[in-house]
Amino acid sequence: MSLEFKLPELGENIESGTIAAVKIQEGDAVSENQVVFELETDKAVVDIPAPADGTVTKLLISEGDEVKIGQILFVMKEGSGAASAAEEQPEKKAPEPVEEKPEKAPQASVPAPPAKKEETAPAAKPVEKPASVAPPAQTKAAPMTRSLVPAAPSVRRFAREIGININEVPGSGPGGRISIEDVKAYAKQLNQQPSAPRGAFAPQQQALPDFSKWGEVERQTMSKIRKTTATHLSYAWSTIPHVTQFDKADLTHLEKLRKQFAPKIAAAGGKLTLTVILLKVIEAALKKYPQFNSSIDMQSFEVIYKKFYNIGIAVDTEHGLLVPVVKNVDKKNLTQLAIEINEIAQKARDRKLSLDDMQGGNFSISNLGGIGGTGFTPIVNSPEVAILGVSRGRIEPVLVDGNFEPRMMLPLSLSYDHRIIDGADAARFLRFVCEVLEEPFLMAMEG
Repeated sequence: MSLEFKLPELGENIESGTIAAVKIQEGDAVSENQVVFELETDKAVVDIPAPADGTVTKLLISEGDEVKIGQILFVMKEGSGAASAAEEQPEKKAPEPVEEKPEKAPQASVPAPPAKKEETAPAAKPVEKPASVAPPAQTKAAPMTRSLVPAAPSVRRFAREIGININEVPGSGPGGRISIEDVKAYAKQLNQQPSAPRGAFAPQQQALPDFSKWGEVERQTMSKIRKTTATHLSYAWSTIPHVTQFDKADLTHLEKLRKQFAPKIAAAGGKLTLTVILLKVIEAALKKYPQFNSSIDMQSFEVIYKKFYNIGIAVDTEHGLLVPVVKNVDKKNLTQLAIEINEIAQKARDRKLSLDDMQGGNFSISNLGGIGGTGFTPIVNSPEVAILGVSRGRIEPVLVDGNFEPRMMLPLSLSYDHRIIDGADAARFLRFVCEVLEEPFLMAMEG
């Protein structure tokens, strides 16, 4: 039995991805759940398994291709057959255009009148007739587009009437055939998607000059991660009114405690870093100031307050910035968090993060202290409403009881969404973070 394998649903709001690796070839025998592709989607690389045992008879994509949910990736012959199954498939491919018979019908003498009733003759023949005959000739003109999708004339007319491009509609029928229900579902999906920023919020892209007039240039296509980052941050920056609050925390006492207990956590397989400690500090701050643990629904003008505490940690990798999420921080101690961050950071660098690892964050921490700098203004990771930036701590003279003492001071910057958070609340939130870092006992009192 021939089976068309379509890219399955991968997660909420995931509509497409880039083929990062192809691990099969035509004629290969595959087993159920064997990884056949690696798909890069948003900021995660996902393993795509085979749906059943069988033999690959036709491979429809290659590495680097952009694919959409529902798109056919390969065709396989189910069962444990070998090369003979692969040879048999081309012969079975011929009956595949069975669904095309209604579209070939205009050529026949009997079905011709119904076809003309649904669509005018000049439009019916140039579009419908080549559907099963001329794809090779049409391929050069539009190599990557579905210019001749399998759909009845009535479906095409319906799509035109409601303003839908029939070429973009994923078909659910045999061979990807598109029905009226598919068109309706696609139109509903478009209406449910958040609209792109418009008006003053959407900066117009200007054409770039020809830089080659002044010297040698090189163009490189953005990676999937970089494209997603650019799109998401552009949206966040143009829709969220950002304000950044700055403060400094005295880490002198905390650093002594961190060094004192670091060996114990290291023995358990973790590393007691400032980021680990900040997870618990931010958890306490989110409980004290719940507006920082919320999201805004501008369609209904409601504020969504969350009763869980998931915090994203920005990780710098050679593939770009990734923000895996540490779930249920309130239910884990410092040792557990230290071990988990160690593991999740390594997964990010190895591009082994799952979609679940990247979703569900309420607040983010971006720590650049290991690199340097005296301060920066991080961009809020929508739909979150705040993000904490951490710069490099340094020894500074601080007046204590009338005398200057050398103290380890840590610069912090809190960017927040001014639609839900007022400046005074941001100042209180960041001051609370500083006070808990300076006197950790407060966390037990307030958390």
